Amino acid sequence: MVTNEATNRPDNTAFTQQRLPAWQPMLSAGIIIPGFVLIGLAFIGIGVALFITSRSIQVLELDYTGVEQNSPCFRCSDPDVRDCVCTLEFSINTLFEGPVFFYYGLSNYFQNYRRYGVSRDDNQLYGDLDSFKSPIDECEPYKYNGNNQPIVPCGSIANSMFNDTFRLFQIVNGQQRPVPLDGKGIAWWTDYNIKFRNPSVTPLRNAFNGTVKPPFWSRPAYELDTSDPTNNGFINQDFLVWMRRAALPDFQKLYRRITEGDYAEGLPAGTYSLEISYNYPVLSFNGRKKVVFSNVSWMGGKNEFLGIAYLVIGSLCVVMSVVMLIVYAKFKFPEED
Repeated sequence: MVTNEATNRPDNTAFTQQRLPAWQPMLSAGIIIPGFVLIGLAFIGIGVALFITSRSIQVLELDYTGVEQNSPCFRCSDPDVRDCVCTLEFSINTLFEGPVFFYYGLSNYFQNYRRYGVSRDDNQLYGDLDSFKSPIDECEPYKYNGNNQPIVPCGSIANSMFNDTFRLFQIVNGQQRPVPLDGKGIAWWTDYNIKFRNPSVTPLRNAFNGTVKPPFWSRPAYELDTSDPTNNGFINQDFLVWMRRAALPDFQKLYRRITEGDYAEGLPAGTYSLEISYNYPVLSFNGRKKVVFSNVSWMGGKNEFLGIAYLVIGSLCVVMSVVMLIVYAKFKFPEED
């Protein structure tokens, strides 16, 4: 019995016997109170910088849902109207500093719904030809069409891809001057180079033989971009942007950047015309659509909440340090009778 106990006993080392040297800080009021003050002041300084920077970012939002009768897109909001084009005109009073980012925004759209989020076939999106013929069950009801042909790409996310298109013009002396919109590099690098792949088939259209496009798509995946053959299939930039789901029901997704030609420094003051090919219905779920023009700073896009959050936390730290100082003074140095 004694032998077994000796065998199971841990080695007599500093590590196994927990005799390693350790530092155990003795927290006192002299350390905690100044620490809270320093942390609070640091947070307040960062919050002020973030808030001022956010307020300096220029943002222009234009709603084009077409609910109001005086809206230029009112006729297009009728679901029975097809191939509708509407035009929004707006003015900019001062230089809209570049680079300018062009977003589309949707409201009351729950991309974070679980059943919607799993409705995709990642093997398909990675270019696996076997999954083209037999999509996974999670893609229902967008797995096969009425003729039992597989849908590629399958699932609700791909089928609901945003398909409104935009053209921007500056009005100069009564003439429309096109503003170049750059659609390259709008998706995440990891999506374009790692997560999504096209099948290793040339030409790409041959990989989709025996399959059909999603029901709500006007063109198959291999023809999403007719002007740039390299921007097709599952690495199409607009497709990649849409497939990265939003966490909140009101969101914006990057559509284009304005960084070229005469507009590399931004959008000059003047009158502009935005031509919209209105294709994406939102009124059935009480949604709204908008376009957003914005520039960015070192902290990213406009986000006043972040600065306010830092200010609130920093102020709380300073207030708590004052409270602790009062409590410490009262109980550390009691009044004499």
